[in-house]
Amino acid sequence: MTKNDLAGTFDGRLSFGSRPALLLVDVVMAYLEPGSVLYGTAFVSALASNERLVAVARDAGVPVIFTNVVYQPGGADGGLFYRKVPALKLFDRGSPAGAFPPSLQPQDDETVVTKQYASAFFGTSLASTLMAASIDTLVITGFSTSGCVRATALDALQHGFRPFVVREACADRQPGPHDANLFDLQAKYAEVVGEAEAIALIERSRDPR
Repeated sequence: MTKNDLAGTFDGRLSFGSRPALLLVDVVMAYLEPGSVLYGTAFVSALASNERLVAVARDAGVPVIFTNVVYQPGGADGGLFYRKVPALKLFDRGSPAGAFPPSLQPQDDETVVTKQYASAFFGTSLASTLMAASIDTLVITGFSTSGCVRATALDALQHGFRPFVVREACADRQPGPHDANLFDLQAKYAEVVGEAEAIALIERSRDPR
């Protein structure tokens, strides 16, 4: 099979919709606090990108949605995922590791979706919340690229929402999984865009009120 034989196979494009929301997936202290088993320096850089995107979205009147992970102590509500990934104990209810960073706190009128699994859609009310608000596009950021960001972007597509993943606003503990998963998302499930393009798209959707 030649390169020409693959033309048109993985080069489709999704258009940006008319009613976007910014979805921050698990931007919490477990990834940002040195000494945490989930910490990585790339998350700190991605936090700054998230801060800029949130500021633009709020100014433009674009809804901002946060997700976090909370388990009952012992993880009975985490099932096999909790058993497979021992680090998820960091998200037992009340743990400071599950808190949002001081610089990126949800406002009183912003939605927080609490989940127990990788996708922000699985076992949550996210899809119905988006449909009720007539959201058709999600600008997706967060931690980690190869885990909850990828799972959420895939489920966004499968639920009929256009996923736009922001490269600089996502991160992983190693560059390899980050780059590989962004490559795969772009090929099959989402549009991967830079921060500048994401900001321009959000600005273009400014609420006229």
